[in-house]
Amino acid sequence: MDFQVVVLAGGMSKNLVPLVSKEVPKALLPVANRPVISYVLEHLELNNLKDLIVVVEGKDAALLVGGWISSAYVDRLHVEVAAVPEDVGTAGAIRAIAHHLTAEDILVVSGDLVSDVPPGAVAAAHRRHGAVVTAMLCSAPVSGPLESGSAGGKDKIKKPGRYDIVGLDPTKQFLLYIATGGEIEKGTRIQKSILRPAGLMEIRSDLMDAHMYAFKRSVLQDVLDRKDAFQSLKQDVLPYLVRSQLQSEALPKGAPLVEENGNEKVSTQNNQAMVSQILANASTPSFHESYELGPNGSASVRRTHKCGAYIASNGKYCVRLNSIQAFMDINRDVIGEANHLSGYSFSAHNNIIHPSAELGSKTTVGPHCMLGEGSQMGDKCSVKRSVIGRHCRIGSNVKIVNSVVMNHVTIADGCSIQGSVICSNVQLQERVSLRDCQVGAGFVVTAGCEYKGESLARKEK
Repeated sequence: MDFQVVVLAGGMSKNLVPLVSKEVPKALLPVANRPVISYVLEHLELNNLKDLIVVVEGKDAALLVGGWISSAYVDRLHVEVAAVPEDVGTAGAIRAIAHHLTAEDILVVSGDLVSDVPPGAVAAAHRRHGAVVTAMLCSAPVSGPLESGSAGGKDKIKKPGRYDIVGLDPTKQFLLYIATGGEIEKGTRIQKSILRPAGLMEIRSDLMDAHMYAFKRSVLQDVLDRKDAFQSLKQDVLPYLVRSQLQSEALPKGAPLVEENGNEKVSTQNNQAMVSQILANASTPSFHESYELGPNGSASVRRTHKCGAYIASNGKYCVRLNSIQAFMDINRDVIGEANHLSGYSFSAHNNIIHPSAELGSKTTVGPHCMLGEGSQMGDKCSVKRSVIGRHCRIGSNVKIVNSVVMNHVTIADGCSIQGSVICSNVQLQERVSLRDCQVGAGFVVTAGCEYKGESLARKEK
């Protein structure tokens, strides 16, 4: 049996409030007027992966996501939507659907990943190396505006230590070490038990764990069964597998024992002879096989497992929609430098204006902009590097820059919107000024108000 594909679609992600709501779970957030999960599903379809399990946190969210998938992909994909409890984490979500997993290998993809990296290449690398896990790594995105006033509110400033520290073997095919941003800020420790057999390790801080993993099913399920406290694939399962890859399952007497916290207990025997310069020998397949030989190349009962890495080429696009700033960045990119992902045809002016949209006199819609079906704009408006959704009503003398306006939004005369997200059914009355704000669905901003860096939303009933 070939790979089973699991798409982890999340639920009502708290760090995307007020963009998400009971009516719009994370998977249905619009990117260039299409739900973000559509980019994952169509990319999998393009790679002939059409039998999928989509896991959604929360029954209500699962009904919404399942209903949309059923209508959009009828006769195209075979999708089973599985609802799991909210806030179980990515590892908890896999644990909850374990009874559905029967294939030898599992491909796990985050439902918020917008990428053109072929998943088949990750799967092929996984099989080629006989790994228990293969993680896709890509260049860490440069977050933020193209120019002033385009960031997304409170998280517009790039915080240090947000990306991953990755340790690779010299062939760049195996993952020797990984630490997330939170761990880096606390300081980190690299095991000598990894460095000894590897000899050399390349440390990279410019790579991001893209949340696309190929797992050997039996190993993944064993870890999830034994480690019931593990909640995250990225923060718990992957580091555990990487940390323990040279730990013997049947240790010979006197061999070093690696503890799970990353420390090493060194035996009284002299272990200095243990394959100290393995990688100097070009004929050696990998340090895993050499480690299995034991000291001085002798036969051993050591067992290892391999943690593979697939590094996407620099020309590939790979960003996760896991923050408000990332939402802004991806919308900007998909109608800009990464417009091949949009699925739309761009005009000679390098923008997308739906044929049913109406523009008033002296209104300009610049390059890298999108104006959705049935939307109307009054006179003397200006739109730059922004996405405007369907059936919006926009008055005269309105300026919209580096922003995302969702569906059925009403914007009155004289409004100015910069670096902001306006959710569906919002009403902006005359002369409202918003800069770096997020306005939740259905909110009404009264005439003449000015806001900067605010999150405006109705109170949940």
